[in-house]
Amino acid sequence: MTRKQRRLTLIGLALVILGLAAALALSALRDNIVFFHSPTEIAAKKIEPGARIRIGGLVQPGTLKRDGLAAHFDVTDGNASLPVFYVGALPDLFREGQGVVAEGAMEANGTFRADTVLAKHDENYMPREVVDVLKEQGVWQHGGDEKK
Repeated sequence: MTRKQRRLTLIGLALVILGLAAALALSALRDNIVFFHSPTEIAAKKIEPGARIRIGGLVQPGTLKRDGLAAHFDVTDGNASLPVFYVGALPDLFREGQGVVAEGAMEANGTFRADTVLAKHDENYMPREVVDVLKEQGVWQHGGDEKK
């Protein structure tokens, strides 16, 4: 085997190993690549208690209850709703009927315990993923054309 053939063999072997490592990493992270899950998806997947996930949808009107820094509210996508418990200061723009993304873990009783809550930042913005889920459910209503 000549020097050039050995070098090409080593380069090819290194590329194969690198490709396998990337494939393994992506397959291990497959469920975590999703930006958030809708309440309908969570009900269908039966997420285990303690598993860290992100949920997204609309704050269901009439469900927000505050007790000091503790807040209880439901997140809905039109088909299903999920009770959420959060302790901390909610964003200034957080209110019922608005888009929200929360990060945290499911509890054994079916409540989502959030440790981070994000609300939309102005009247015209809603995460594209939330819009897509709401359109699929047939509950998206927007006054004007949205920009993609």
